[in-house]
Amino acid sequence: MRIVRYWDAGVVQTGVLVGGGERETSANRVQPVASLIDTTPIGPDVALERVRLLAPVIPRVVVGMAHNTGVADRLLPPSAFLKPAGSVIGPLDAIEVPDDIGRVDAEAELAAVIGRRARDLHPATALDAVLGWTCANDVTARDLQANDDCWTRAKGYDTFTPLGPWVETDPAFDPDDVVVRLDEIGATSGGLARSVGEVLAYLTSFMTLDVGDVVLLGAPGPSRPLHDGDVVSVTVAGLGTLRNPVRLRQTLAVAR
Repeated sequence: MRIVRYWDAGVVQTGVLVGGGERETSANRVQPVASLIDTTPIGPDVALERVRLLAPVIPRVVVGMAHNTGVADRLLPPSAFLKPAGSVIGPLDAIEVPDDIGRVDAEAELAAVIGRRARDLHPATALDAVLGWTCANDVTARDLQANDDCWTRAKGYDTFTPLGPWVETDPAFDPDDVVVRLDEIGATSGGLARSVGEVLAYLTSFMTLDVGDVVLLGAPGPSRPLHDGDVVSVTVAGLGTLRNPVRLRQTLAVAR
């Protein structure tokens, strides 16, 4: 099942993708997010071309796994970073790159959407806490990252976490063996330093993950710089493609 959020006639709706369209369900009755699994879609199908897809979830927090881009990173201790919910945007929303922060890169990643409150997960059973999977672009200001041990500012700007186009809940989806592409360049998630189960076990060893929280699992392939006027795409095999235009944003001089 593919869970979507969309804007239709001035109203944000939550639905389930059906064939070539969407079947609406009541957004007010879908709390928590995981209840969508057991909710029968109601209402007529809504053609995709008449609505605007939004980020499929609005997380309480986005958690990223640092140093998880290749086998060599297993030599480093695991660590994590946080991205604010305000950095989340959806398909075709513009990534706004401030004009005064230097190089900004796109990173194509698979993201896990949490389906229940989770603490102290075991690697072997951690995936039981996952509602589904979505494409993510972990946009990062490289020059700032080099001077920020926590990476908060480098990764936390508004629009720096595109998610979508939907949440895939298929239990047959294997997050540890899937090709993730940035534009046309792909790499398999099997090349990451730690499995999804290991990532979730590590994170929940010190923090509680809640329904709708999003975990970025690391970029298996190379990043690339973003420029004004670009359109960047993240494709995860079996999930779909997330596309976003890039726009340069003029900033006011502020104290740093």
